[in-house]
Amino acid sequence: FWRSGQTKIEEGTWFTISDTAYFLFSEEYSGVPLPSDFAAVMATVSEHVFPILLVLGLFTRLSATALLGMTMVIQIFVYPDAWWPVHSLWVALALVLIVRGGGLFSLDTPLMKRTRP
Repeated sequence: FWRSGQTKIEEGTWFTISDTAYFLFSEEYSGVPLPSDFAAVMATVSEHVFPILLVLGLFTRLSATALLGMTMVIQIFVYPDAWWPVHSLWVALALVLIVRGGGLFSLDTPLMKRTRP
């Protein structure tokens, strides 16, 4: 997801979404049931924020759920023929994280210990 997000921003910037990304969402990804400009921004932000949270183990279940949702949108509306090798792996990995959580070394673990009585 991170690499895909990087292709959507202007080179040398942190937050400027490229014209190419807007074009792709208005033309190639037009099957997504959202306004194309909004979808481009949401996809770009999601592809940058949620992978970082997963690496940190912070809000793991939320991040995995968001990326699972994004995978399903891509699968259903953008590339319906790309199910087996790529999307099935992403779905399986996301489901493991949703069910099991981030694990012992995630930042979720100390947060959960602090919030539980």
